[in-house]
Amino acid sequence: MSTKEQHNDTEDIVVEETNEEQEAQAAEAEAYAAEEDIPAEDAKYNDLMKQAEESQQRYLRAQADFDNFRRRTVKEKEELGQYASMKLISQLLPVVDNFERAITASAANKDYDSLAKGVDMIFRQVVQTLEQEGLKAMEVVGEPFNPEFHQAIMQVESEEHEEGIIVEEVQKGYILKEKVLRPAMVKVSG
Repeated sequence: MSTKEQHNDTEDIVVEETNEEQEAQAAEAEAYAAEEDIPAEDAKYNDLMKQAEESQQRYLRAQADFDNFRRRTVKEKEELGQYASMKLISQLLPVVDNFERAITASAANKDYDSLAKGVDMIFRQVVQTLEQEGLKAMEVVGEPFNPEFHQAIMQVESEEHEEGIIVEEVQKGYILKEKVLRPAMVKVSG
């Protein structure tokens, strides 16, 4: 039996118990009215008032549960927002360590060729980490201009390309998991 079926069965039992409770309360009210010589209408009125009070209490408990759920959900969203970048940052910490090592080694040895090689290796490490997170650089030269992906900063005359084709990339554009993170700044043939 699925959880949903169990839940529905539980609701049915609760409804049956509630109906049985209401019938028992009505019988009690009638018996009390008969003993005390209270008219049956007053007994029904008292019974309805009890039911109204119980319904009010159930409503207030449900409202409190909903408010607690809403507060808990808001708090969880805030925490998720605060720590969303934790995974990426932890992946970038080795890169920071490598930068520190490269700077320290080059300062001690005055070997700037090895510093350049180290910085190149670190750059590739950063790019690899970002690609693992879904970042992809746009390849734009030779492509038709698209304002959703490209930002034209200049229009140039070109004999090699048709009008509206990107001839030069001034600044790389990036896509993060199918969404443009930063459009590429380009020069377009006119």
